[in-house]
This record gives sequence, structure tokens and C-alpha cells, in this order.
Amino acid sequence: MTALTKDTPRDYETGERNALPIAANTTLYEGAAVGDNGAGYARPLAAGDKFRGFAVVGEDNAAGSAGDARVLVREAGKVQLAIAGLAITDVGKPVYASDDATFTLTQGTNSHIGRVHRFVSSGVGIVAFDCRRAGLGALAELTDNSGGVADGTIAVVGATNGGDVSAAINGNFADLAAKVNALVRMIG
Repeated sequence: MTALTKDTPRDYETGERNALPIAANTTLYEGAAVGDNGAGYARPLAAGDKFRGFAVVGEDNAAGSAGDARVLVREAGKVQLAIAGLAITDVGKPVYASDDATFTLTQGTNSHIGRVHRFVSSGVGIVAFDCRRAGLGALAELTDNSGGVADGTIAVVGATNGGDVSAAINGNFADLAAKVNALVRMIG
């Protein structure tokens, strides 16, 4: 590697925008939630896609091959969205998208896009989004079938608990599941 010996101007991108190559035979409309088709190309978000941002302007690649056109996206910020079932008590909850224009608080197979930042009115909120963090809330909660009861304590397993080892083990699993699920909800 050779150190610089003269000024070397560079091209820098500013802000929270990116220009993504668009999938073949695809049209993206301004305001659309943009997803990754799994091969690195942008498309209107479909449930399960990695969220890549919101289209700043529409772009038509309907007659083109993959990568023939690029869409300008906003990767982070706050946006007002219609969110199914949103109530004033939902501030801070994760927001998911099932397509490029349908937003919900239900995880299911939907794509995580951000969190409710502010309640505007019934079914409408401001969502803080950051495609670099999106997906962190896509972790599914654990299903606890241990039969134990979470009490916030990992119990000693053995003769000290009256000989009922399975109850202590099941309780420990229930505690772990409860804490993991709390973390999943926190980062979602």
C-alpha cells in the first residue's frame, strides 16, 4: 500500500440515501417500501424481504434487465404511515410490512421496518426506520412448552429443591424463555 503524496479528491455520498439496482421487469413507485429480492436487487417489498428503505422517487425498470435502472431510497429517518390497528398505547412497538404499502404491528412472516415513534391518530403513526437495523426485530419469540413457571430466578437443580429436579429444570427453561422473549421485543 502506498501512502498519498498529493490531494486526492473522493466522491462522497451524504445523508441517508442510497441508489439501489432494481430487479428485472420491476416498477417502484415513490413512497414504496423497498425490499431485497434475495439476489441483491431492489423490488417493491414483499413479506419476508430484507427492508432496504423507502423510494424517494419512482423508477421504472419494467422493460429492463436486473440492474439496468436504480432507485433512490431513503435508508433512515421518520415517516408517517397508516398502520393497521395502531393505538396511542403502541408507541415504541415494532412495525412490519407485508408489502410495499401495507404496515402492521403483527410480525408473522412480515418484514421488520422500524418502530412506532409517535401516535398521530387511530391507525396513523410516525415510524422511525433504519434499514441498517431493520430485521433485528425479526427474531421470533420462543414458545415455552416447558411446563415451568417463570419467576425471574434460575434455581439450583438437585437435591436441595426437594428432589423434584424436573420442576426446577422446567422453571429454569421458562425463565430463560421469558428473558429471551423480552430481549426480542426490546430490539424489535
